Amino acid sequence: MSDSDDISALRIREAVRGLVVDSEGRVLLVRFEFPAGTRWALPGGGLDAGETHHDALRRELAEEVGLHDPMIGAHLWNRLHIVAFMSGEFDGQRERIYEVDVPAGFNPQPQFSWEQLNAEFVFELRWWTLTELKQARVDTAPRDLVRLLHNYLTMGPPPQPIDVEP
Repeated sequence: MSDSDDISALRIREAVRGLVVDSEGRVLLVRFEFPAGTRWALPGGGLDAGETHHDALRRELAEEVGLHDPMIGAHLWNRLHIVAFMSGEFDGQRERIYEVDVPAGFNPQPQFSWEQLNAEFVFELRWWTLTELKQARVDTAPRDLVRLLHNYLTMGPPPQPIDVEP
């Protein structure tokens, strides 16, 4: 059996995330607190029925960070993460990650309450510089976010979306 056959039998949630970068080169990350540990990730989430990736990203960015009607740029990366959801509903998640530029000074103000965000395991929003991320050595999703962010900041978006490690 091939890898694609293995994956086709799984219940994969379709999702979208934004690489939200300000004009100073800082990236906005969300701190998730799961029973297995803390993970810093890009804002975003699952697609609702009938939503396009762009529609879902606009909705998620409004809910999680208070960014309304963002300009969505290039499709940068694809990430497939095989992990059983705590709800038991899915066996993994397939994400498309897009660039989203914001002006310096954008202050995240989630549309959701912190009680709602905590129910989704979100406990903090924070701007990070590349240097801070390198020094902090925190767990990120994607796992190699420091390298990916460095490449993005120095070379711009890839000519075609690339597959990244979970």
